[in-house]
Amino acid sequence: MSNCCESGPTGTDPYDLAVIGAGSAGFSAAITAAGEGARVALIGHGTIGGTCVNVGCVPSKTMIRAAEALHGARVASRFPGMAGEAHVTDWHRLIAAKDDLVSTMRQKKYVDLLPAYDGISYVEGSAKLNGQGVMVNDAAVGVDKVIIATGSSAALPDIPGISDIPYLTSTTALELTELPRSLIIIGGGYVGCELAQMFARLGTNVTLATRSRLVPEAEPEISNALAGYFRDEEITVRTGLTYERIDRTAAGVVLTVEVDVGRADRIAGEKVLIATGRSPNTANLGLGEAGIDLTPNGGVSVDDRMRTSRSGVYGAGDVTGEDQFVYMAAYGAKLAALNALNGDSLVYDNAAMPWVVFTDPQIAGVGMSEAAATSAGFETKVSLVPLDQVPRALAARDTRGLIKLVADARSDRLLGAQIMAPEGGDSIQTMVLALQHGMTAKALGETVFPYLTTVEGLKLAAQSFGKNVTKLSCCAG
Repeated sequence: MSNCCESGPTGTDPYDLAVIGAGSAGFSAAITAAGEGARVALIGHGTIGGTCVNVGCVPSKTMIRAAEALHGARVASRFPGMAGEAHVTDWHRLIAAKDDLVSTMRQKKYVDLLPAYDGISYVEGSAKLNGQGVMVNDAAVGVDKVIIATGSSAALPDIPGISDIPYLTSTTALELTELPRSLIIIGGGYVGCELAQMFARLGTNVTLATRSRLVPEAEPEISNALAGYFRDEEITVRTGLTYERIDRTAAGVVLTVEVDVGRADRIAGEKVLIATGRSPNTANLGLGEAGIDLTPNGGVSVDDRMRTSRSGVYGAGDVTGEDQFVYMAAYGAKLAALNALNGDSLVYDNAAMPWVVFTDPQIAGVGMSEAAATSAGFETKVSLVPLDQVPRALAARDTRGLIKLVADARSDRLLGAQIMAPEGGDSIQTMVLALQHGMTAKALGETVFPYLTTVEGLKLAAQSFGKNVTKLSCCAG
């Protein structure tokens, strides 16, 4: 690691702000505070950069894209007169390229940034709040305000026998030196679904086992469609299970599940990957001694201004246990820094927070689902448009997916949207802006969209509240 990151002033040197954690949230807080003219102690322990660049977004998304490239060649026959085939020729080179991308981005987006900010001193070490202040490697750090941004780690489900098996996490699965022949993935959320499809396309026999439906945050129509698309790719999808126990065998592992009351089944695989969520990193920080309350899921409890239960101490990012997306971590950390320095005037707002699942097709959403809107007391109306009504999908000969909009039936104001499409992640931002500005379905349907784009499907979905879009010519309406 560069010399800039080995140490910084400690002891009696005064700081305006200490940021514990050197991931995306920590860097966002430190850079924001330095921009305000503050002196910042950025305290990091272990590899700089946090989850996203090192073991999360960056390595997983490049491997997902690699798997998509294989799949794209294999399904070229959807175009008449074409055929294709692709396979992994050198797994070790593929993994090495992923590792090179990670190290390059870590260096450019984290390590190399520090010298550009005179107000930031990087302090390497294990931090602890002792009730009086911050200690790093048993030395006191002179500081007025503190932001806790220590992130999260893969969580283990409560399955008997799990501590006795060599399980994989989303981190270690991306570090495998050999591609497994078969893999059980426990958990059907974002990570479980993304990695299930990735490994299946790379050549592994995958079984996805989950207590509920796939991506439970998604609308039921989208969840059910994804399960069907996975089965089309020969991924075994097992939903609605109760995990009984997991055992090590000579051939790998066996997961015993209850499929009906009193009826058990056994799922065997060479390896097992645990993808049942993440736990906030709050251990060994001295939070109890410092009088900092935790949430029921173990996260640092913060209010809408990112303040903890102790005056002068703030929390941001995955350590709060809420909105565990890297961009929300950076956003919350920026607010925490500005509030810590300037008087707690800024309020955290996630009402128009986009989210994306990088399966193929991608799933993206913003705002309330139909069920959430109904629970909130709205009289709702919904629009559901399959992708075979979107000209872009017809031209690409790939009509997997759908678009669902939720609106207030009385005011016509849009309340939420979910998109399942190959370019769904890039299309959702239009709906973010629509929700932020209180747009109605009628106004969205009257907006000009470019033809032969996936995002044009949003216009069609908005129009379908009041008319039959199958009866419209191209670009009509």
